[in-house]
Parts: sequence; structure tokens; C-alpha cells
Amino acid sequence: MMLSSSSRYSRFATTTLMVASFSNAAAFSTASSRLTSILNDPTLITCDSPPSQTFDVVDPGASAVQFEDGTAVIAHVRRMGRDDTKNAINRAHMALPDWRDKTTAAYRSGILSEWSSLIKESAEDIAKIMTLESGKPLAESRGEVNYGTSFLDYYAAEAIRPNSAGGGFISPTPFATPDGAPRGKMMAIHEAVGVCGLITPWNFPIAMITRKVGPALAAGCTCVLKPSELTPLTAIALETLAKRAGVPEGVFELVTADRELTREVGDELCTNSIIKKISFTGSTPVGKLLMKQSSDTMKRLSLELGGNASFIVFDDADLDVAVNAAMSSKFRNAGQTCVCSDRFLVHKSVEEEFVARLAEKVGEIKIGHGLEDGVNMGPVISTVPMKNLSKKVDAAISDGATCVVGGSPLVDLGPNFFEPTILTNVDTNSLIWCTETFGPVVAVKAFDSEDEAVAMANDSSVGLASYICTRDMSRIFRVSAALECGIVGVNEGIISNASAPFGGVKESGLGKEGSALGMKEYLNTKYVFLNC
Repeated sequence: MMLSSSSRYSRFATTTLMVASFSNAAAFSTASSRLTSILNDPTLITCDSPPSQTFDVVDPGASAVQFEDGTAVIAHVRRMGRDDTKNAINRAHMALPDWRDKTTAAYRSGILSEWSSLIKESAEDIAKIMTLESGKPLAESRGEVNYGTSFLDYYAAEAIRPNSAGGGFISPTPFATPDGAPRGKMMAIHEAVGVCGLITPWNFPIAMITRKVGPALAAGCTCVLKPSELTPLTAIALETLAKRAGVPEGVFELVTADRELTREVGDELCTNSIIKKISFTGSTPVGKLLMKQSSDTMKRLSLELGGNASFIVFDDADLDVAVNAAMSSKFRNAGQTCVCSDRFLVHKSVEEEFVARLAEKVGEIKIGHGLEDGVNMGPVISTVPMKNLSKKVDAAISDGATCVVGGSPLVDLGPNFFEPTILTNVDTNSLIWCTETFGPVVAVKAFDSEDEAVAMANDSSVGLASYICTRDMSRIFRVSAALECGIVGVNEGIISNASAPFGGVKESGLGKEGSALGMKEYLNTKYVFLNC
């Protein structure tokens, strides 16, 4: 296995800077010159005055020495709390009437298209910012910029269609005049929900924002965004470009908070009666909490929560296809996506060969800092999930699993690096099997029959994604129907795109993102009867 050097960086010199401000609740930062020096346009995240209260943004791919001496810190971002959130909500509320009622769908479409174009022009800068704060390899960050802008392009087009705000439909009236002729007209009109509270995770710092903000703005909603405290810089860059694209004051508000203040920011978004909708991507426990907090004001909810995806390899599968699908599904972003395959169910007749081929591919992974050439897997996001991952792997081995590849932290690279790992004969009661892994670990269990595989795949409280590998068309439709999940990938490991509905069942959440259904989440439908 190819590993990368841990002695990559010199000490970070810092310069006092302030993130570009377009509102009273602007997010400020002191950024390291290591960050600003690699950007073509540092004004994406900087201007000239220092902040007051801040929190650290850390490079998860830094070495142990850098964490110890403080040079792993790449920026200090303004620490915002409940009062800042209230102010942002009020500004969004004030901006709503003009944005909703005094702009055409075509105008909003043009704004989204311009925003997308500006992001594409700054793609390399945004990719570098994303890599430094999230750890993902630069190639993946570049790919995410394309993925993120695809949502803006898609909803720019959706904005002007009949299923958007101002659109709707007319239905035949069931009422009749005394002589039997139709009486009246029945109309259903789509209208913007109102001010939306959006809460996004760290693992897709741009795409999770554009997947929410895109349809919200297209529908005529205004929004207040709270990005992850681990990756706020990408969000700041996006806000800068949104303003340059012509998004008016108050239409897209940004609140940055550290871990300590995140709870009160979330509480304000969920309990403030001005907010009419919450959209959250993150863990199931937090989603449940937000759902409870939103209940008193009966908000609309979109919750994209945790997964624990099964990956079923049947005995008739093309194993080369299956291995390639497994690699892309499992090891993208070091296994830290909600649709990553966690539970690998492999028919016993092909288990040995599948595992051998997968192990060979895993051995080709180059691990290291995301800005290094050729690296295709970076770190786990931070120390706590890193420790939890190590404990899960150790416990699985203690419970009888066999470690075929990996199984250990890569301490020479830094405190957050873990070897790509394959475990076989995994106990289905172990934590590595029963809970979402969020790390580069393949947990394998053999099965005998199709019914057994489906039963094991469905034996979970969550149901976001599942994957199957087979050449049998009848089996594809039969198993896809039987799987209790919102997304099924067949002979493919990466299936998300802007035109497809994304969302789960069971405790994986509510609602859909992407596709025309994603626009519907930001619309109310009003019925109007005309007696004419």
C-alpha cells in the first residue's frame, strides 16, 4: 500500500483577515497564509478587519506535530449565537416579500445561473478551500464543485416550469348549474413556503448547500443557512459569490457557530415562528431532536439522516463490476458519506474471490493529505470519530471477525488517518455492522439465499441506500422492490445526481432533495375555487 509522507507542511504564518461581509451577521475569520496563499482570489473568504469572538477551523489532514503546535488551524471564523440567528431570520423575513412577490421565476432562474457560473469560475479555489477544511482529496473536491453547481443549474431550469412557484394546475369542476353545465373553475396554485432554516453537514461542504438553497431560492423562499462548524469556509465563499451574482440582501443569510453554540442556533431556527421550513442533513439523533423542536410551530421538514447501506453481491454478479462499484461507494471521502456501503453481503460461492479482488484494489489506494498529488483517500474528519472507528474495528475483531486488510490508524500520517480495512465473518450484532460506520471499513458477511440477503439488508432501523450486484434482470426488480430503502444502486456505486430524488425511509428521514420533488419541498399549494 502506498502511503504519504507526514512531514508535508512548514509552520503556518497567519495574517489578520476578515471574511467578506454583506450583512450585519457576516461571518468573520482570521485566515492562515497557508490558505490564502494558494487561492487565486482570497477575497472569496477575506477582507481587512479582524473579528472579535471566533472559533478555529482545522485541517483534518494535518500531522500530529501541527496539531500540537497549533499550525493545523487554517482559520478563525466568527462565533455566532442565538441573537445573531434572530437577526438573520428577521432580515430574511424582511427580504421575503420582494423576493417572493416582486421577482419573476425567470429572474430568479437567471440569478441561480449566474451564481453557478461564478462558482465554476472559482472552482479551483473552492476545491482547495474544501480540501483543507474537510480533508477530502483535491480531485474529489473538484468533482464536488461540479456536483454542487449541477443543483443550481437544475433548479434554475425548474424555477420557470409549471410545477414551481406561481404554477399549478386547473381541475375539472364537480359542480353543475341547474341545467347541468359545469359551474366554476378549480385552481391549485403553488406558492413559496416562506423563510427556511437550512442546516448542512461537513462531508459535502458545497453540494449540501446548493441542494437546499437552490430550490429554496428558485421557489421564491428566503433562507438562513447554518453550515457545519467543521467546514464553514466553503459556505462563506458560496455566500460571497451569491452576492456577486445578484442575490439581494437578506435573501441568503449565513450563520456560523462553533460546536458549543450550534445547539442554540438550531433551537432558534426550529422554534422561531418566522421560520416556516427546516431542511437538515445529518445524524438521525439530531434529526429527531430538530423534529421535536419544530413541532410547536408545525414547520415543514426535510430530514436527510443517517444510513447503514447494504451492498449485496449475488452469485451471478460480474465481480469486476461489483468490485469497482464497491470501491467507489465505500472509499469516496474515506467512507464518510451517508450513502456509503457499510454492510457487505456476499454470496458464499463468490465471497473468497470478491474479497481477494477487493483487497487488491484497496492496496492501490494512496493515502495522504488531500492537496498531495496522486492521493485518493484523505483523513477521517476529526479525533472523536477516529477513536470511535478504531474501537468499532477492534471490537469486531474481538467478536470473531477476520481482518484481511488494514485495521489500524496511520499515526505516521497524522491523528486522523485510518487504513482502508476489510473485515470478513463479521458478527451481525457488532457495532461495525449495526451502526453507520463513517469510515473506510468494509464489513463482510456471507449469505446462502436471496431471501436471507434481503432479510439481513432490511434488518436495520434506517433505510437510505442499498446496492445490489447481479446480472439477473428479474432479480434486479424483485430485490429492488423488497429492499426497505429510498435509493437503490444496481451494479453501480455512485448514483446521486441533481435530477434524481434523494431521500430515505424508516429513520433515515423525511422528504426528498434533488429532482422536481426537491422543489416541491419548498412550496405550499393553495386551492382556489372561482364561481364564475
